[in-house]
Amino acid sequence: MNRPSFEVADIVRAAGQKFIDKNRSWLTGLHRKVLFAVECCRTAALGGHKDRCTRCGYKAISYNSCRNRHCPKCQTNAREKWLAARQRELLSVPYVHVVFTLPQELALLAFHNKKHLYSLLLRVSAATLLEVAGDPKHLGAEIGFLSVLHTWGQNLLHHPHVHCVIPAGGLSPDRQRWIRPRYAFFLPVKVLSRVFRGKFVDELKRMFRDGELRLPGPLRPLAREKVFRSFLRSLFRKDWVVYAKPPFGGPHYVLQYLARYTHRVAISNHRIVNFADGKVTFRWKDYAHGGKKRLMTLSMEEFLRRFLLHWLPRGFVRIRFFGFLANRRRAILLPLCRQLLATNPPVPPQSTETSIAKQPAWLCPHCGGPMAVVERLTAEDLHRELARLCLANSS
Repeated sequence: MNRPSFEVADIVRAAGQKFIDKNRSWLTGLHRKVLFAVECCRTAALGGHKDRCTRCGYKAISYNSCRNRHCPKCQTNAREKWLAARQRELLSVPYVHVVFTLPQELALLAFHNKKHLYSLLLRVSAATLLEVAGDPKHLGAEIGFLSVLHTWGQNLLHHPHVHCVIPAGGLSPDRQRWIRPRYAFFLPVKVLSRVFRGKFVDELKRMFRDGELRLPGPLRPLAREKVFRSFLRSLFRKDWVVYAKPPFGGPHYVLQYLARYTHRVAISNHRIVNFADGKVTFRWKDYAHGGKKRLMTLSMEEFLRRFLLHWLPRGFVRIRFFGFLANRRRAILLPLCRQLLATNPPVPPQSTETSIAKQPAWLCPHCGGPMAVVERLTAEDLHRELARLCLANSS
């Protein structure tokens, strides 16, 4: 993929300390850490290393990545390694994609209680799938799946939702056979929506009762029990969005499909089409109008404000496994699933998404040979080395 013309890092550098000073009322240390990481990623400020081609001897200097999970430039390698590890967990069955979305009325509450409500969203959506799938009226089986939290919409506004990717079917209660789904969309969406809503609201009641919710600023009226209960009743008067896509194929498609959703950040650099005169223009899909592709232009300050809406609490795990794919059960139940399906672990074709994990970090631009690190450099070392190279080139 070609290098993008504009990067989030360019916008952070242009905003500079002035943006931080102007927004001190809401910027936290975590926000500033994200901004610093994005600005310095793959620059001399983070140090680097000397690389040499093992085939022709070509030498080059590379800058270090920040490895911050909010950085648009630092997710590719982590994603490829993660996808390569998932190859061993694929089953030879169709897969299903289900999305659970929080109502807009809960977005502000979730924003001020990120750690609690994001975890709750992951746990409740998983519990909903496990309960409905376990009901003999629908599937009557124990399923396994992974869930990925996203907090953004295409317009960069706060939009918490969870993507679940599920093998279509599950283990029978006695674990003696594999049960295949009876519905075209795996599980009935309306049932999932009602169960999801009920479980989430029940947990909100408990969290309010136990004093676990922060209710600052515009949420302060909800601190009164009567107002909070009225708020919950209003949530019950609307349908909660659960979206299920039809099965999208077997294991040969799963890794490419997962690559669209795991290790993503709010916006990639390749979506930014212009940055000039303090304005940022980026591409987005308007799903309210059939996914039509549009351009949106925001001020530099508003773009960064929206970008920073999506920082995650320190240590928060946004990709989780449930059912027979849960970490504590996978080693026993996954081989059992394969045995009941009478299949060996599938080996997907080598795609761009999976093969990169087995290749060197980068290849020689002259002969295509693998580049190997020969020396680590600090930021000070890099400055001296670059000064030496400049002096040598000028003489």
